[in-house]
Amino acid sequence: MKRVLITGATSGIGLGLAKRYSANHQVIACGRNSEVLQQLSKEHGVVAKAFDVTDSDAIASNFAELQPLDLVILNAGGCEYIDNPNQFDGKLFERVMQVNLISIGYCLEHLLPKIKPGGQLCIVSSSSVYLPLPRAEAYGASKAAITYLARTLTATLNDIGVTVVHPGFVETPLTDKNDFPMPCIVSVEQAVSEIEKGLEKRKAEIHFPRRFTYILKLLGLLPFSMWLPIAKRIAS
Repeated sequence: MKRVLITGATSGIGLGLAKRYSANHQVIACGRNSEVLQQLSKEHGVVAKAFDVTDSDAIASNFAELQPLDLVILNAGGCEYIDNPNQFDGKLFERVMQVNLISIGYCLEHLLPKIKPGGQLCIVSSSSVYLPLPRAEAYGASKAAITYLARTLTATLNDIGVTVVHPGFVETPLTDKNDFPMPCIVSVEQAVSEIEKGLEKRKAEIHFPRRFTYILKLLGLLPFSMWLPIAKRIAS
């Protein structure tokens, strides 16, 4: 039985992954919602750890006594948009960077030494990294940094497989707040299946739904001068 640690395990993709992996593995589920964690522990037998990933001291104390891990999935994150870039919200930018990016650094400090040789690290980013999108100055920048970090770790870590996940739109409490069309949106169950299959194959990148992400990848190959008028039309 493998030992799997998942952050952001109290909602959305993280919750779905915790339930899926708990069927055959020992899962350490991390999140802020203690009630959901208690329910996960009761119904699925996970080891629950309630803390905020932006709190480096809490991470240190919760991860200090961990036994060796086979798989770590860093999934915790948030999403806020900058509606008016002419009135740039520095505090919003800081919040998004703290929860999406800096917290991963805190986790890596304490979790990388816990991953067994031959184990796996999975970092959940976003398909927004393929294109600069309006309103995503904070969110997109944080996810682009995550992808760069993951790919650098892929090239530099010894004895640990690294996977970066680039989901499209997934039906979660985060996307429920979106006030714009979300093409090709998939369910949490579909997202979990794609991630699980990709990790089984030890893929360096997992992206889905492909009919959406391949379009973004192709658009991302355009010179920025060709993408710019499209982005401005979207923003207007």
